[in-house]
Amino acid sequence: MTPTYPLRRALAQTPTPLQPLQRLSAQLGGPRIWVKRDDLTGSVLSGNKVRKLEFNIAQALDEGCDTLITCGGLQSNHCRATALLGAQLGLTVHLVLRGEPGVEADGNLLLDYLAGARVSCYPRQRYQADLADILRGWRDHYRQSGAKAFVIPTGASDEIGIWGYVRASEELAGDFQSHGISPHHILLATGSGGTQAGLSVGCHLLGLNSAVVGMAVCDDEAYFQHKIRRDLQLWQQRYGVAVDLAQVEVNVNDQYIGPGYAKAGGEVFETIKLAARLEGLVLDPVYTGKAFHGMIEEIKQGRLPAGGDIVFVHTGGIFGLFPQRLQFRDLWESEKTHHRE
Repeated sequence: MTPTYPLRRALAQTPTPLQPLQRLSAQLGGPRIWVKRDDLTGSVLSGNKVRKLEFNIAQALDEGCDTLITCGGLQSNHCRATALLGAQLGLTVHLVLRGEPGVEADGNLLLDYLAGARVSCYPRQRYQADLADILRGWRDHYRQSGAKAFVIPTGASDEIGIWGYVRASEELAGDFQSHGISPHHILLATGSGGTQAGLSVGCHLLGLNSAVVGMAVCDDEAYFQHKIRRDLQLWQQRYGVAVDLAQVEVNVNDQYIGPGYAKAGGEVFETIKLAARLEGLVLDPVYTGKAFHGMIEEIKQGRLPAGGDIVFVHTGGIFGLFPQRLQFRDLWESEKTHHRE
């Protein structure tokens, strides 16, 4: 079944490639690994967020809004993408960020400022307790000043943003057909749930025989089960899509979160090095590095079938590497030692 899509503003560079990771697959001796390169949806507009924002921003423009308000961590890929798309479209962008004010701009945060976004930082405790009121307050502020603001939730992960990865599921179906494969698993990093929600229901609608598995990078399985299913219910209510949501599988693996959101152990940084050196594939320590590490561990432990094909959806996030560059200092320190010798 192919659904009828709502308004969409074409902003992402799609379709993105599906590429085999031949050397890594051979080294692991498990299934053949493919990567869906959604880190290539643009240059600085890279990543999964752009696919979702195509629908959120289209809705905002249709409602006559001239301002976008959204939220996330200081190194939010979603906020960076929103800031740059807003600049591209001539919209005001206001970012509500979780973190202490006055932090030196690096990575995504630097790009937020370069794009001209207004940035308001809130300490973690207040952000977590009062986010809804903060967003509502800024929306009212813009209304009182004669502007019209549209609020996009964390990661554009809501009933509107779900469409981005329903549409991507169609793209994947075409990829599978052109490569002559039928992957038994599709894995991705899950941080706010919207990408997984779209892929899960999209693969179900298209009859793809692939289990979509979200590798959690922050909250646990119970949280994502509730969040994704609630977003899908709101999606169905808003758009009236004829689908039995009880038949949509939501698979979450929460065993590789590590110390917490945006915090990774040494094993994740080693995986990032491995992917770069073996395949020229750049991952990040917040999302894709954790998920990719989890996938490798699942293969090593025999929890993913040894034969056949699996797909890893690269959701972007490269700019999150730079604020954590010191985790890779052994690379240049070893080079210094080499030159001294």
